[in-house]
Amino acid sequence: MCGIAVVLGLNGLQADRAVVERMTTSMQHRGPDGSGTYIAGPVGLGFRRLSILDLSETANQPMASEDGQVVLVFNGEIFNYVELRRELETLGHRFKSTGDTEVLLHAYRQWGRDCLDRLNGMWAFVIHDVRRGILFGSRDRFGKKPLYIHRTKDCLLLTSEIKGILSSGLYCQAPNWRVISEYLVRSRLDEGVESFYAGIEQVPAGTAFEVDLKGQSRNWRYWCLPDASADDIQDPVPQFAELFEDSVRLRMRSDVPVGVCLSGGLDSTAIICAMARHWGGSEQPLHAFAYYAPEFDESSYIADTISMTHAHLNRLETDPLHAWRTLGKVLSFHDEPVHAMSAVIGFELMALAASNGVKVVLNGQGADEVIGGYSSYFRDYWYTLLKGGDLRETWNEIARFTSFHGGSTARLFGSVLGHLAKVTLRQADIVQRFARWKHHRGRHHPWFTTELCDHLNPDAHENDDWTLGAILKQSVERGPLPLYLRLEDRNSMAHSVEARLPFLDYRLVSLAFKSAAKWKLRGPWNKYLLREAMRQRIPESVRTRVTKWGFPVPQGKWMSGAWYAQLQELLESHEMRDRGIYNLAAIRHDLELHRRGTIDVSGRLFSVVQFELWSRQQV
Repeated sequence: MCGIAVVLGLNGLQADRAVVERMTTSMQHRGPDGSGTYIAGPVGLGFRRLSILDLSETANQPMASEDGQVVLVFNGEIFNYVELRRELETLGHRFKSTGDTEVLLHAYRQWGRDCLDRLNGMWAFVIHDVRRGILFGSRDRFGKKPLYIHRTKDCLLLTSEIKGILSSGLYCQAPNWRVISEYLVRSRLDEGVESFYAGIEQVPAGTAFEVDLKGQSRNWRYWCLPDASADDIQDPVPQFAELFEDSVRLRMRSDVPVGVCLSGGLDSTAIICAMARHWGGSEQPLHAFAYYAPEFDESSYIADTISMTHAHLNRLETDPLHAWRTLGKVLSFHDEPVHAMSAVIGFELMALAASNGVKVVLNGQGADEVIGGYSSYFRDYWYTLLKGGDLRETWNEIARFTSFHGGSTARLFGSVLGHLAKVTLRQADIVQRFARWKHHRGRHHPWFTTELCDHLNPDAHENDDWTLGAILKQSVERGPLPLYLRLEDRNSMAHSVEARLPFLDYRLVSLAFKSAAKWKLRGPWNKYLLREAMRQRIPESVRTRVTKWGFPVPQGKWMSGAWYAQLQELLESHEMRDRGIYNLAAIRHDLELHRRGTIDVSGRLFSVVQFELWSRQQV
């Protein structure tokens, strides 16, 4: 896990070592254990190292092949590097180091760009192939590791974080008002390749690219999510349980201490229990890091898990004013706003891990989007059944849900029928009229000026398929998963900690997407496949729990109380007044209604607060 920077000079421009080193220095937090630079004419590669596998100097980067014809900078981990190394050794390759970087280098020498199909891990890397006169690069299947790109007339820049490009001295800083307006007005974050900075984009997940030394480039998708099979897997539970166990095992490979973030929920509990089974005869305890909020008490579930795993529990408790002060620091590491205060809690948990000497943390991101964890997916599941013409099964599934959660079966069934009718109308010839009407309505927002709303994208993505499989695919590819992966990476790397995500092993994801909808949700249960796979493997109190909190933060309560003075001060500031994008009277009015408990505008107000703090960091 590291930070990388790449400069390709165009039109005769040679790579400047000082530029590369400025870029890598700005990301020192990603790699405090060492650095390196490679310059070859127009090509410059920079590296900051966080030592996780093979702590010796033989694993340093940039790493070159013995003949110097292939040079690599690589951020991430290849978890199946042990197996790949054995295969490469049978093909005649010899290794000097014991880690995964050299394995990746040799894999490219052996299989070229087809090496990507063999990798199980998280990565963003760039290779200077001197023989072919190209840069070859890739980002992992889900985009767990970041890679940003910016191009000018005279150079191409690639880096692990936006700040690497900002510090290069080759970027003329400018805000991207299209992205900013989508965030403020529509609460959209990380749903595409664009960033908050004009001209700085992300290399898409699951993408590889080649660039020649004249700047001519091509890119392609090397992996896509599978669709549900026509012959659905009859019982994916045993295979899922086996793959999950192996995914955790692979992600525990490390030459430094490994820990886990723990809530009282299903995902992190499944991970820590699997880790405990693999912990073996280690003399060191398994460290778990948990957040406690008195408003959301999960202590009984966590206690059951600690009792089963015998892990050492490290508790994080915070207060509103500390969280407020931390928010600005979080934004400086992210380079862009986050979605909620829960991101600050994640930031603090990683700090707690680092303070306990833990450099690798396993976490549960991806389970909700892959296996169906959000409550909104129930409607998509019922819609899928209804669209398939199975009225009786739709009614029965809703009845099973209401018998456990409460509510009216008839009312929910009617709402799904109405949803089906609305979707059918949208898919008719009025689709374009609906999209134009929605865009026009979005240009009139009580909190923001028309000038800001004019930047909204009139061609913003609208769903045309509301089946559960399509919604899950959108959740993984467009949102919310890309946002959560950005949060996971920046929060962990801010403290020089590597975050690993067992639920995003591509084998596990492929199995889940090939399984029928009934394996994601059934009756009252979300993530049904995971619940069945975890029978007798995790505490039953957690396995059968239906409430979902994650790392909940009483954000609305804080805005009404402990943060109220700070919010007032912010809304009265000349910076907000001079920004020219707000209707401040409307925001103040709604803040007062929120304080009285009449409405809840905490989410929208948090977006405004963040944008103001972010804007002031740009000066």
